[in-house]
Amino acid sequence: MKLWRSPLAWTFLASVALLLGVGGWLLTDPATSRSDALKTGGLAGGAIVALYALWLNDRRRRVEERRQDIERQRHELESQRAEQDRARVADERFAKAVELLGHAADQVRVGALHALAGLARSRPEYTQTVLDVLCSYLRRPFSHARYTDPAAQGEPEQELELQVRLTAQRLVTDLLPARDSDGPAYDLDLTGATLEYFDLSGKLIGGLVLRYAALHSSTNLSGCRFRGRAYFTAAGTADGRLIGYFRCRSAVFESHAWFSGTGFAEDADFTATTFAGPTAFKNAKFAKDALFTDVRATGDLDLRRASFRGQTDLRFAALPGSVSLYNTVVRVEKDVRLPEGWRLEELGDGEARIVAKAG
Repeated sequence: MKLWRSPLAWTFLASVALLLGVGGWLLTDPATSRSDALKTGGLAGGAIVALYALWLNDRRRRVEERRQDIERQRHELESQRAEQDRARVADERFAKAVELLGHAADQVRVGALHALAGLARSRPEYTQTVLDVLCSYLRRPFSHARYTDPAAQGEPEQELELQVRLTAQRLVTDLLPARDSDGPAYDLDLTGATLEYFDLSGKLIGGLVLRYAALHSSTNLSGCRFRGRAYFTAAGTADGRLIGYFRCRSAVFESHAWFSGTGFAEDADFTATTFAGPTAFKNAKFAKDALFTDVRATGDLDLRRASFRGQTDLRFAALPGSVSLYNTVVRVEKDVRLPEGWRLEELGDGEARIVAKAG
């Protein structure tokens, strides 16, 4: 840098000029001594140096701020690059695990299921996608010899595939948050799925679709909270390794609960469950005992053409203003308990129709 362009040189020259100018001007006054003139000139020149020091300090501050801003931007870029790398690795893990779900070896498929679940735990944004894949696997056609003949032994391939499917069911349950969680409520689409020992008890669920699903052995939805719509249309419970009980005690359905045409081959227990939205058991068939003790239904309740063949307890804790009871039938030889204001009207052949008293 040339000397005449240096701020320091100009500051020095301005300070000397001010010193000489002020001092010379004061010396023209006979009342001012030489020492006072020199002191005043020195103060004037020193003020210029002080202003230069302030400017220099402000410049250094701005340079430091720019340096820190550049450093912050560099860190942000590095973080974005690292996040992109993690996302790329996660996408590769996901794609590889999905590919391995079609492997012929059952242990490889089990490993792929665990890899997907591990990805969902480490990357929560993948959870719904992973649940969709697990549900898709469970929707694959599957049959076991025991489903048609409880005493039959399944083929080795059936037993191996059943173990893979039970793993998928368990991982679905593990990935769902607890009932009282503040986290997201995930949706499950199990349309037409074949399930055994299906247990979601105590979980928070968004929407659940079990249309035309086959529920073998026990099914347990007790203590669940369903934030979205739940559809069990034309689903059916049946024997597997165990009797096909359906347990749904103290659950909460915040929206639609559709059990239209559902077939309950064994006991169905809805004790203390809350149905906050429209609820339908239209054309549902209860082959064994049905318990609705202390159930609270606050939305419209549809029981049209529902058939109760076993012991029946319909003593609801709360009923909505709109309840449809058209051709709702029970067996007269069974113990049937009804809410106040309901009664039985015998039809013959051991059947009776539930009717509500007028008014």
